[in-house]
Amino acid sequence: MMHRTAWILTAGLLGLIPSGCTVVGPDYVAPEARSPEAWQESSRATFTAEHAALAAWWNHFQDPTLTQLIERASARNLDVRRSLIRIDEARSQLGIAEADLFPTLSHALSFQRRGESRNTVFGAFSPDANTWSAGFDATWELDLWGRVRRSIEAKEAEFEASIEDVRDVWVMVAAETARHYVVLRASQARLEVARANVRLQEETQTLVQARFDSGLVSERDLAQAKSQVAATKSRVPALEVMAREAENRLCVLVGSPPGELGEVLGGPAPIPVPPAQVAVGVPADLLRRRADLRRLERELAAETARIGMAEAELYPTITLTGSLGVAAEDAGDLTDRGSGTFTFGPSLRWNLFDSGRLRRRVEAQEARTEQAWLRWEAGVLTALEEAENAMTALVQEQLRRQDLLTAASEARRAVTLAEAQYAEGLSDFQAVVDSQRRVAELEDQQAESEAAVDLHLIRLFKALGGGWDGGIDPTKTA
Repeated sequence: MMHRTAWILTAGLLGLIPSGCTVVGPDYVAPEARSPEAWQESSRATFTAEHAALAAWWNHFQDPTLTQLIERASARNLDVRRSLIRIDEARSQLGIAEADLFPTLSHALSFQRRGESRNTVFGAFSPDANTWSAGFDATWELDLWGRVRRSIEAKEAEFEASIEDVRDVWVMVAAETARHYVVLRASQARLEVARANVRLQEETQTLVQARFDSGLVSERDLAQAKSQVAATKSRVPALEVMAREAENRLCVLVGSPPGELGEVLGGPAPIPVPPAQVAVGVPADLLRRRADLRRLERELAAETARIGMAEAELYPTITLTGSLGVAAEDAGDLTDRGSGTFTFGPSLRWNLFDSGRLRRRVEAQEARTEQAWLRWEAGVLTALEEAENAMTALVQEQLRRQDLLTAASEARRAVTLAEAQYAEGLSDFQAVVDSQRRVAELEDQQAESEAAVDLHLIRLFKALGGGWDGGIDPTKTA
């Protein structure tokens, strides 16, 4: 009897499944962006039009320390690790949505003892009674209008968006790690320039002091020499602060407390040398490569699917419920054939009168979807802008660096001439002061410009979406 009842219950459930279910709401169509055929700066010798190979762009600097820092960041950066955990959360949310396609089955085992009052209105005494029961309850919402399937679409898109979010976070972390490494090396280079100029000016001060002691020059020349040395020395503390802050930031980026990268960074080292050419591809490559744009596109897909979820609430919902179990006064009788119980029946819910609330929810979701589309479109324009700006800045900084190189070389020659003329009494000491000050300024600007070329290049790599596939692979975690 129990087995026959179970078969009846199962057949009833299966027989009521609709043969063809409708999925309401719009089907998602990926947006297409209009992009220029070529970059405005693509004709510059710095860039090549071949497809950009940007997977591990930091290797182009050929700096082992930088590569080691990037590898540490990929394994230990806290922002990357947190975004990876968000993948686990999104995967679980997807599993919850998929489970709604299937019936829920629960098991219950209970015991109840009941006693009636002697003073009830019925005027009769009912003895105490025991009830033992055990069974299974099943509930199944039939996905007639595709609400559950649209929910799964939304969660799948969110899951894929979480993968792209990891890649986007990694792009930013890799760029920040490289940027602060360049700042550190630039600060060290500028410190060396400042100290070298201090040594040169101290030598001049010693010469002036000797000439002053001999009565050959006035005290004014000596005061100017001392002022020049002190002014150049004053640059050192600020550069020391800059170097320390860059080092501490690198520690945080690789997931370490400040001060733990001493062995990795070692002593002062040259500013990384940028590659002679950069493969930037074409603008269409950018739209396919940038992880943030792919994340925005997936978020748009999720919002589109939620329109269908909202529309499905406008239609009736059919839920099948059933239970199968046993009940008896004595626990020993639960296995008897006569103790079997079952219930089965469909239920229909339809919100017919809700003052337009459900229709307004659909309209609200359509508005959210439109906002998601606008965020994606704005993201595309911003990405193109960032890439163009980075290319222009890189090209112009390269020109500036070359001019500074020439200016610093000529300024050093001017110092030599001014010192010789001063020693021969052909010019006053102000010419020496001015030329030495100019050398110190130009050599500092030259080191700063060399770093700026690297920083603009890193900015370009980031704008092109480079690096997301060169450090971590979130799909392995996914």
